[in-house]
Amino acid sequence: MKKKRGWRTRLFVKRVSKCVMRSVCFYMVFTVVNAVAAGALPVEEVAPGVFVHQGVHEEGLTSENIGAIANVGFIIGEKCVAVIDSGGSFAEGRLLREAIKKRTEAPICYVINTHGHPDHVYGNAAFTVDKPHFVGHRNLATSMTARHPYYFKYLERTLGLEHARESALVPPDVMVKSSQTIDLGKRKLTLRAWPTSHTDNDLTVFDQKSGTLWLGDLLFRERVPVVDGKLSGWLATMKGLGRIAAKRVVPGHGTVSSTWPAAMAPQGRYLRTLQVEVRAAVRAGHSIQQAVGEVGASERGQWQLFEAFHPRNVTVAFTEAEWEN
Repeated sequence: MKKKRGWRTRLFVKRVSKCVMRSVCFYMVFTVVNAVAAGALPVEEVAPGVFVHQGVHEEGLTSENIGAIANVGFIIGEKCVAVIDSGGSFAEGRLLREAIKKRTEAPICYVINTHGHPDHVYGNAAFTVDKPHFVGHRNLATSMTARHPYYFKYLERTLGLEHARESALVPPDVMVKSSQTIDLGKRKLTLRAWPTSHTDNDLTVFDQKSGTLWLGDLLFRERVPVVDGKLSGWLATMKGLGRIAAKRVVPGHGTVSSTWPAAMAPQGRYLRTLQVEVRAAVRAGHSIQQAVGEVGASERGQWQLFEAFHPRNVTVAFTEAEWEN
């Protein structure tokens, strides 16, 4: 009888959790739609002068979400403003720019891209009128240029030709080789370029004044992490990230957290599970197709968009593990 009650309880909790997440996703999409009508992207001040818009947990860009699926935001100094990731389209970038103009008269002097995925960089064009420096990892320009033809077709397919053309490619004119500090006026930001991890062009931004660390997609929360670089490199990078004494962290996707490095624990568990089980599959002589069906079963149900991205992660990790052998 107790086993039966326990089964029913787990089923109820699972159903309630799904309903809650559907409600959250609906609310976030509704917020984006309202932002278009209001003319500015809704942002939250997570620390004095530090503003974040949390992206919706959806698989890709659509005309409804205007590409606003990643976390974007800005930091206000006494001299000027730095944008941290500009969004997935010109439309989102324009709304982010309006959100800045509503909060300060300071000029926008930097647009910093944490990496080159389309949901983080295709709002850049909305800021060219401000003539800021566009800043990124030393590998960002090469990656953006190489992938742009594919990404443009993706934008055209998802947002339409007009919005795709507006969302022009704007590569960095300032490239961070290792570490660099910029000053917004009594507010210094430390930029750090990392070895190949989530991508081969990951950059973090640390606001010294508030202790806020912007991680880009080096940190995923709630939705499953995406491996587009090197799994072993990402796990190594996480050790370095964990040594940064941050008061709060802004992930590339998911909620801002003030528990650091604990906020990284679920991602670490997932990536380690992926690595261990993929290596075991390779040693056992299993095919990629077998690995996709076997690896990471314990993580299913722990992440949003798991079915959309986990098979790709297994494929990338499998190829990496084959080269290790």
